[in-house]
Amino acid sequence: MKAIKNYINGELTKPNSENYLDLFDPSTGAVYAKVPDSDSSDIEKAVIAASEAFPVWAARSVGERSRVMTKIADLIAENLDQLAQAESLDNGKPIWLAKQVDIPRASDNFRFFAQAITQFSSQAHEMTDAINYTLRQSLGVVGTISPWNLPLYLFTWKIAPALAAGNTVIAKPSEVTPMTAYLLSEICIAAGLPKGVLNIVHGDGIKVGAALTKHPKIKAISFTGSTRVGKEIAKVAAPMFKKISLEMGGKNPNIIFADCNYEKMLDTTIRSSFANQGQICLCGSRIYVEKPLYEQFKADFIKRTQALKVGHPSNTDTNLGAIVSKPHYDKILSRISLAKEEGGTILTGGKAVFPKGYENGWYIEPTIIEGLDNHCRTNQEEIFGPVVTIMPFETETEVLEYANSTNYGLSCTIWSENISRVNRMAKSIQAGIVWVNTWLLRDLRTPFGGVKNSGVGREGGLEALRFFTEPKNVCIQF
Repeated sequence: MKAIKNYINGELTKPNSENYLDLFDPSTGAVYAKVPDSDSSDIEKAVIAASEAFPVWAARSVGERSRVMTKIADLIAENLDQLAQAESLDNGKPIWLAKQVDIPRASDNFRFFAQAITQFSSQAHEMTDAINYTLRQSLGVVGTISPWNLPLYLFTWKIAPALAAGNTVIAKPSEVTPMTAYLLSEICIAAGLPKGVLNIVHGDGIKVGAALTKHPKIKAISFTGSTRVGKEIAKVAAPMFKKISLEMGGKNPNIIFADCNYEKMLDTTIRSSFANQGQICLCGSRIYVEKPLYEQFKADFIKRTQALKVGHPSNTDTNLGAIVSKPHYDKILSRISLAKEEGGTILTGGKAVFPKGYENGWYIEPTIIEGLDNHCRTNQEEIFGPVVTIMPFETETEVLEYANSTNYGLSCTIWSENISRVNRMAKSIQAGIVWVNTWLLRDLRTPFGGVKNSGVGREGGLEALRFFTEPKNVCIQF
């Protein structure tokens, strides 16, 4: 059985404790590998390596850093098949999805920031007898913590801008889905990334994540994950005056007006509801439909959902693969039971699936629920699975109140051909991202993040490069 390793100071190493955690294949429920059960001593080794590497890496020219990062992007692309298979095995998502989305985006993240750093500029302000200019300087050693739902995609989304800006990085991938982060270690060695510039320490949040967050030499923490964990990170990091970027949960509204482009809306809503088994923080889990369109939408949406195939991730006709872990599988099923207790009607789905030959895997039908109050737990708390609720509305004011009623504020989707309406709605929606007549259409130059319990700060484009640098003003009098 394969035992993956940490990547510290340019080398693949065992954890100091030599203890390991089981790594499960969600499609079968069986253990297929071991992941390091690292602790604070491994973080300490990584901090020493990153601290020693920082001055040299920060002093490298922008062009030199860019070239190494471009090489990493190329190698990710060249290893598409291997990485996609590893991602699918680890996460349970269909292989075709990992090939189309996750791995290409990981390559794009490195390529984008390799280019973006060459265009990054600062400001100058002229006075009558002086000039001010702003330096953007690397922070030093920074920490990144990424989730299990888009493992390599979000892992590289954090690492790439940090490295481009001249920092050295200690990165913690999810212990549930660490395999592609391990393969990235091998790619970084092959690409010639200098020792200590990137260090990847595997393990659980209680040991590794906590040690990373509280280490005094780590200047910033970039985290994507649950709101609960984000709050714990903020409690520790904020009093230490670390920079923090927290991208957390979502309970995103999908608002559908009767004047929408119906077929495009229906196609996209199927995807925005159930892509990646609903395990995307941007999925539209609360669907609000204008009353004249509601019954037609309900009938068509149920029919399209029932046509989706739940099956093994390796099958090319699988739409939904396996849920990432047994605890998360149990949580989703318990939330479906809760929805029934709250008075909801299961229109389709709602049950576990046992594909032939993979009966011990963790599969759940795509589920549509109707008849719930907007303020019930099912409509207020993140489920993070293939479960959506639908509800009719009559007026803009009413649906705006519904949309803004949760403690989350990550994204929102609005479907309407009325340009005045969508502009009014976009201004009033409490969210960091608003998609109009589309979903998950991403330009890497744009700021990404949420409001309320969905997060603090922004990632992406210049926002990420600003987060991973410190501005310093220099004033020179003539």
